[in-house]
Formats: sequence, structure tokens, C-alpha cells
Amino acid sequence: MPVQMDLKRIIINEVHDQQVVMLRETEGERSFPIVIGIFEATSIDRRVRGLASPRPLTHDLVASVIDQMGAELQDIYISELREHTYYAKLRIRKDGELVEVDCRPSDAIALAVTAKVPIYVAEDVLGEACGEQGA
Repeated sequence: MPVQMDLKRIIINEVHDQQVVMLRETEGERSFPIVIGIFEATSIDRRVRGLASPRPLTHDLVASVIDQMGAELQDIYISELREHTYYAKLRIRKDGELVEVDCRPSDAIALAVTAKVPIYVAEDVLGEACGEQGA
């Protein structure tokens, strides 16, 4: 069962190459970090702050393409954790059909913030990320 999450924090460290986003359960206490790149962290941060860009960025482009094709980004889903790497999917609804597109979690989160759609994480991924037994 997918668990809805909120973007709780963006940690941008200009000294190091790795940035962090913190996700937390919408209706719970569990949270976990995802390490992302500076471009994605900056893009997410700009969206959260409501800062416009003079030209469309990649995440704006993807949102626009989905919209222009008559589809709707339903949500994003962090579906797997393998060898310390998270995997995500864009879940796009078109003509009543759900299409899942593989992507990096950082891009998925940036797109979720851009399109204002929910972020979900698979229960087993959340359990493993939080170090729960039996996850």
C-alpha cells in the first residue's frame, strides 16, 4: 500500500556535491532523506519558494508536455530501493489509462512540486528506508 509523503525539508550544501530532500509521512511520523544533485535541489527549492524562472526549466517542460498531450500527472511514486538507490515513477493518466514512466526520484519530486501532485512511497521502501525490521 503506497504511503503519502510530504516534502519537509531541502538541504542545499554548496560545499558538497550531494544535496538532500527529506520526505515525511503525511499522516505519520516516519521520514527519510534522499540524496540528490544540486540542479534538482535548486529546482525544487525554487518551486517551493514560488520563484519563477525567466524560461521553462526541464521540469516545467515535462509538465507542459504531459498537459499538451491531454494527459494529467496523477502523482509520483517512489517504488523501489535497490542497493542504496531509490527508483521512482511518474504516474500519468491519459484517456482513463494509467501510464507509469520510470524516472529518478529527484526529478519526480521536482515535477510533483511543479505540478502540485501527491508524492507516494511504497510501504516496503519506507520501512527499509526507516530501518524497520521485516521491511
